[in-house]
Amino acid sequence: MKIDGEQRIAAAREDVWTALNDPQSLRLCIPGCDSLERISGNEFDGAVTAKVGPVKVSFGGRVTLSDIDPPNAYTLSGEGKGTAGFAKGEASVRLREDGGETVVSYTAKALVGGKLAQVGSRLIEGTVRKLAGQFFANLNEHLAAEEEILAAPAPQAGATALTGISPRTWTVALIFLAALLAWLFATTGN
Repeated sequence: MKIDGEQRIAAAREDVWTALNDPQSLRLCIPGCDSLERISGNEFDGAVTAKVGPVKVSFGGRVTLSDIDPPNAYTLSGEGKGTAGFAKGEASVRLREDGGETVVSYTAKALVGGKLAQVGSRLIEGTVRKLAGQFFANLNEHLAAEEEILAAPAPQAGATALTGISPRTWTVALIFLAALLAWLFATTGN
């Protein structure tokens, strides 16, 4: 199964790149992300739970970054096993600046097997697109809130400063989501 898309992020490319490489940011942005941690320089272990039609799936697996060209592009590849089968996939992610914003383009391919593969590729693709939409909506909402925080007057002495999820965090989540989507497609596309 193959899926591709493009999303505009209201942040500078360097900020988006940084976020796409921060496990905490990704964990907060990816719908259904139960855990995500960096286990080495370019490898992440994570767990995701999602509902695909009538099937609730939980996957645990590893994602590896390769072909890294900061802050322009990289490739994510991953595989995992879960309650409804297995998945293996790859996603190419590209970032380009456009008028102070960043356009993130992705192409993902996936192979899936087990119970999830019986659900049907059309239903899986719809779920993946929905999850991607949720991820990007969360990311843009967060970035808007972050911008408001930065534009607000400085707190007075003794006041507690507001904190939030950085745009970098959301961006990392976006890239990881693209890889996970590829992974889900791969596991259901047999």
